[in-house]
Amino acid sequence: MRNDNLSVPADPDWWRGAVLYQIYPRSYQDSNGDGIGDLFGIMHRLPHIASLGVDCIWISPFFRSPMLDFGYDVSDYRDVDPMFGTLADFDALIETTHQLGLRVMIDLVLSHTSSEHPWFKESRLNRHNPRANWYVWADPKPDGTPPNNWLSIFGGSAWEWDGERMQYYLHNFLREQPDLNFHEPQVQDALLDIARFWLERGVDGFRLDTVNFYVHDQQLRDNPALPPEQINDKTAPAVNPYNFQDHLYDKTQPENLDFLKRLREVMNDYTAITSVGEVGESQRGAEVQAAYTSGGDKLHMCYDFALLSNEFPTGVHLNDTVESFGETAPDGWACWAFSNHDVVRHKSRWNLSPAAARVYAAALLSLRGSVCLYQGEELGFNEAHVAFKDLQDPYGKRFWPRFKGRDGCRTPIAWVQDNANGGFTDGTPWLPVASDQIAHAASTQEDDPESMLNTYRRMIRLRKNNPALVKGSYVPVAAEEQYLAFIREHEGIRLFCAFNLSDQTREVKLPEGTWDRLEDAPFHPEFPIFKTGGIVLPPYEAAFAVATDA
Repeated sequence: MRNDNLSVPADPDWWRGAVLYQIYPRSYQDSNGDGIGDLFGIMHRLPHIASLGVDCIWISPFFRSPMLDFGYDVSDYRDVDPMFGTLADFDALIETTHQLGLRVMIDLVLSHTSSEHPWFKESRLNRHNPRANWYVWADPKPDGTPPNNWLSIFGGSAWEWDGERMQYYLHNFLREQPDLNFHEPQVQDALLDIARFWLERGVDGFRLDTVNFYVHDQQLRDNPALPPEQINDKTAPAVNPYNFQDHLYDKTQPENLDFLKRLREVMNDYTAITSVGEVGESQRGAEVQAAYTSGGDKLHMCYDFALLSNEFPTGVHLNDTVESFGETAPDGWACWAFSNHDVVRHKSRWNLSPAAARVYAAALLSLRGSVCLYQGEELGFNEAHVAFKDLQDPYGKRFWPRFKGRDGCRTPIAWVQDNANGGFTDGTPWLPVASDQIAHAASTQEDDPESMLNTYRRMIRLRKNNPALVKGSYVPVAAEEQYLAFIREHEGIRLFCAFNLSDQTREVKLPEGTWDRLEDAPFHPEFPIFKTGGIVLPPYEAAFAVATDA
């Protein structure tokens, strides 16, 4: 039943340089008044997404689930949870999205299931049933303690005692999210069949949750301590002792590459499919991305938390991140993001003014690699304040108040201003709609040419109209704390991109050669002022120039 009625050419390389738009379905649009977003609600808002000019939507999990981790604890991979709709609704969503010329990626959570999944219920019965080895089980130490020192990202030991089997099972997240055993061939076969199921329904690719967590060390060796000077909070919040270990053995094992090759073979049986893997790796992010995307036989692209962390994205940091990936993975491909459903919205995380947020959006959409935007980012939303009494996220409840969880970036989207719930729902929203977001609702930005929404539209259009920004090479020109400049080049076209990341005007020297202002550049047409051999770049402005001496 594969649906191939996509209204764009079936380019197998479409993903390279594409702009992806992440939808967190619980919070996008409610269509039935229960306060929870759903698939039909997404269909209702597809014109908004299409108006941005993005290439593809990525939908966070909508599978059947107890929702203890809001869909990332899957109890049935082959069905839609009733709160989101039905398989027929999903098929309609695929068809409608394709008719608009957009592609659809879905979020596959393969590293673990819900403890309510039939596989786990069978596995825990005894040590001899057909699925006894489908999860990671281990005997306790002689004193009854867990088999090793591995920690859960959600806090505490990564091992949970099960009285049915009289063994511990591994869970890298909630105890209700037991890890699958990828050393068991039947597990891999079952997961590949799930990928085929959704490919047959017409999806154009997968976002692979926690892709480097699939395989564990079979010897269950202890992780060593991380030297204090290397401790950071890129993978887990600073309050979490998970950061104190060097995670050599509980994830990122070499056998993972064999499974990724098998998955790529499945995807290659279909037309123009792509994949992007989430790499949760604080110490070796670029190296893992390189290994997972090199050679053309594993993942198409990866992202890690280099630009999703608290580290401020100075010009130096942005340039170093792009160059590091290019040097480490010359034949790989990155996917860059500033925000997603797991981190504080970047406008708040980095305390960006509206002007600064605009120029950083321009920089993100000019980097070499694909780009993922998170719902509400195009509206300039700040992180929402969620009171403890309204908190839903178990991660936040565990570490409150030093870490407030992920609810602040997951609050429902405000579409209109003249509605208590911002047009998201006629019922009671599952999380409160932020009042400051209602003040900047999508409807209020439509007719303002200088709004954040229209800035994103113009910048995405500039990117799509200039192949050098989509697939071109990256040559750094200058990288300073408050300034970044580089050249993107593709098939003889050279574009100079410059970003003033400060509140001070600066004069920028153009590279050697003859340059003209790029037509349709998204910032004010009278700025920057081109002078002989240089540009006057106002505060928080971007400049785009094209070489005319080629």
